[in-house]
Amino acid sequence: MSDDRLIVALDLPDAHSGLQLALRLGPTVSFYKIGLGMLTGGGLALANELKHEHGKRIFLDLKLFDISATVETAVRGLARFELDFLTVHGDPHVVRAAHEGAAGSTTRILAVTVLTSLDRADLDAALMVPGTVSDLAVERAARAFEAGADGVIASPQEAAAIRALPQAAGRLIVTPGVRPAGAAPGDQKRIATPAAALAAGADHIVVGRPVHAAPDPAAAVRAILDEMAG
Repeated sequence: MSDDRLIVALDLPDAHSGLQLALRLGPTVSFYKIGLGMLTGGGLALANELKHEHGKRIFLDLKLFDISATVETAVRGLARFELDFLTVHGDPHVVRAAHEGAAGSTTRILAVTVLTSLDRADLDAALMVPGTVSDLAVERAARAFEAGADGVIASPQEAAAIRALPQAAGRLIVTPGVRPAGAAPGDQKRIATPAAALAAGADHIVVGRPVHAAPDPAAAVRAILDEMAG
């Protein structure tokens, strides 16, 4: 039995390998993320196939960032595919443009706060303003909500503080950087278990490598679902 709070990231090189994994997982997974890494390998075609032929929900994770007119045009085009979630960077001008581009569609715009692979040293290297990563993520979430975001992408470590924001009422929190108990962190720096992320206020958790790199991906999913239920 699936639980659409779990989003499995198809972080694979091409649509063929992504489809094979989805078929292998079958009804245990109802929601998939397709990201930028697969875009040139048929990712958009796979998103359409999984959505319209297999009845899956789709999170298109492109993290769009550009001038307002370009973002609005891109989102308007992508919204025609009737995918469920689409990510943009959380800068207010980007979020406002994406909100306009998605108007009248079922696509929900999720704003990226601070990538879960980054820590304060990374932000310093990028000349970001002072402050803890958590404080910056929460502030970016508040501004994204005010600009029209339907939800935000944030690490599980910031989920509770974001959920407590007045602006977060009725909005989504989607947390990558989720690792089952005992799993290696990989390239993620701000992580939590599935149960901890949900307890902190996440509506959906995103899990990739612990599923697609597992010897038995379906068993890995069942273990995650058990963890979520517990």
